[in-house]
Amino acid sequence: MAKHSAGTPATVALTKAKVAHTLHPYEHDAGNTHFGDEAVAATGQMPERVFKTLLVSCQGSKERLGVAVVPVSTQLDLKAVASALGAKKAAMADPAEAEKVTGYVVGGISPLGQKKKLPTVVDASAMVYPSIFVSGGRRGLQVELSPDDLVFLTRAQVADIGRRAL
Repeated sequence: MAKHSAGTPATVALTKAKVAHTLHPYEHDAGNTHFGDEAVAATGQMPERVFKTLLVSCQGSKERLGVAVVPVSTQLDLKAVASALGAKKAAMADPAEAEKVTGYVVGGISPLGQKKKLPTVVDASAMVYPSIFVSGGRRGLQVELSPDDLVFLTRAQVADIGRRAL
């Protein structure tokens, strides 16, 4: 069994804010690059309740980068997230830039505890569940918390930004 550190910036932020949450650690397979699917399988949750954190590069807005939080079962609608962030266009951010700005590695990027506070949009589907799962700040760690707490802590807006994968 791999040894894990006591906390990540995400779990520290949750504890500091006194937000109720549950940690769901699992053994990450280093050869697996389908991080969301791995989290779904490891937690045994519906893919609609497990959310992935994606960074987008925005054109035509004050902020150059933004955070999108969408269910694993969906794809990010770039036009919808651009609109929600007040940008003309959005594209997926460069992975190296995403890691540098958030302080996390791809596959373990959490919407919580990022190095730089970025504008965040949470898919509206999150709000129908009493709790959802997001990355806890490293591969192999999911955090379960209420969507209201996620929105509050990240100062996110809620919008329809996910679309069913074809």
